Amino acid sequence: MSIKAQAFIYGDDINTDYIISGKYKFKSADMQAMAVHAMEELDPDYYAKVSPKGGFLVAGTNFGCGSSREQAPLVLLNSNTKAVIAKSFARIFFRNAINTGLPVVTLDTDQISQGDQLELDLEAGVVRNLTQNTVMEFAPLPPVMAQLLSDGGLVAHLRKNNGTFNLED
Repeated sequence: MSIKAQAFIYGDDINTDYIISGKYKFKSADMQAMAVHAMEELDPDYYAKVSPKGGFLVAGTNFGCGSSREQAPLVLLNSNTKAVIAKSFARIFFRNAINTGLPVVTLDTDQISQGDQLELDLEAGVVRNLTQNTVMEFAPLPPVMAQLLSDGGLVAHLRKNNGTFNLED
């Protein structure tokens, strides 16, 4: 499965409070309603730019550091962020992203520029930069994580398998 979208570039150390500010944490459980606030601390127009066609959030090192807010990957998903591509991730954010069904890819993002059109192939472990005509490889996810993403996250996987964890599909 490949996903095509535009790159939206951000820097290093993007913490969960930048992804979704703590001031919204208890305002709503509706992630679609909260998605309009995704990344607003760094880019007030993020939702308006990404939501119509979808996009890849591309960052540097330590993406998702800070608190372990599950809302962070959920608001990105609900803002039509197709995947997060970064040099490195905070461990808890990475697992929360997989568990909620948000693809995350670790690779050197220095070859990606703002607005580049990218094609992400999770199974092949490649990101094709269609704008620059380059290909970047990354280590594919372990099978268990790939299965969770394929099923739409941990909860969707459990629903699909009647409450059991099943990797036989």
